[in-house]
Amino acid sequence: MIATPDYRALLDTAIAEARQGLAEGGIPIGAALYHNDGRLLGCGHNRRVQEGDPSIHGETDAFRKAGRQRGYRDTIMVTTLAPCWYCSGLVRQFNIGTVVVGESVTFAGGIDWLRENGVRVIDLNDAGCIEMMRGFIAGNPEVWNEDIGE
Repeated sequence: MIATPDYRALLDTAIAEARQGLAEGGIPIGAALYHNDGRLLGCGHNRRVQEGDPSIHGETDAFRKAGRQRGYRDTIMVTTLAPCWYCSGLVRQFNIGTVVVGESVTFAGGIDWLRENGVRVIDLNDAGCIEMMRGFIAGNPEVWNEDIGE
């Protein structure tokens, strides 16, 4: 395990994924799954629009691309936006130990529930992540509401 992970550096991977998703015409939410020792296991982005598949959120894409792991307690899920209930359930189901959130201002998701259930949640309150989501939501409210189930 690395002594003190540089969470901002880990977030850069998720931000690059979010930007890629936006460039593809999708929702700008990116994620990455890291091992505590700093190894990148997998990264991905929300591809609901691009693939027409409501299950491809940023976190689920990163999780799938990481492949099978013996366990997840020593992993860090990094995401540009607080995970929704679906993705929060994934974190709990597989006992992911830490979740690093780029921002929870535009959407708080399940972070309180994760904390209540022993998941370490670090919210970086990143201005760039907030700006990216606010811009997307303002320009695409119908796509955003579909993504969060409203």
